[in-house]
Amino acid sequence: MNWHDAALTLAGIIGSGTAVVHGVLLQRLMIRPFEELSFTDTAMTAPIRRLVPPLLHFSTAAWLFGGLALIAAALWFEPGARLATGLIVGGLFLYGAVCNFWGTRGRHPGWMLMAVAVVLIAVGVADAG
Repeated sequence: MNWHDAALTLAGIIGSGTAVVHGVLLQRLMIRPFEELSFTDTAMTAPIRRLVPPLLHFSTAAWLFGGLALIAAALWFEPGARLATGLIVGGLFLYGAVCNFWGTRGRHPGWMLMAVAVVLIAVGVADAG
């Protein structure tokens, strides 16, 4: 394994690990209180009660599968597929980092982890020659 593969693998581990922690905290701190609130709030319609939890977990799933795709790219993919995977997942992680930074005004470690993963993705897909 060269350093490009190691960078992609580490970016995948950071992305997947962040996703798991994100999912647990999201469920505990946002979705459970939302579900308790939604049962008492008669103005909230049934479609909203059904849609909000899965939409909140969408970013968790995207980061998890993106991290796994980066690990697979480092281990098995050809250079063109590695680049495509890096661009797609890197864009996803960059969007998450920027939105997290903006939404929390920088007071959240998630944006830092995603930013580090984006840098590692860039290193991992850079031409070794």
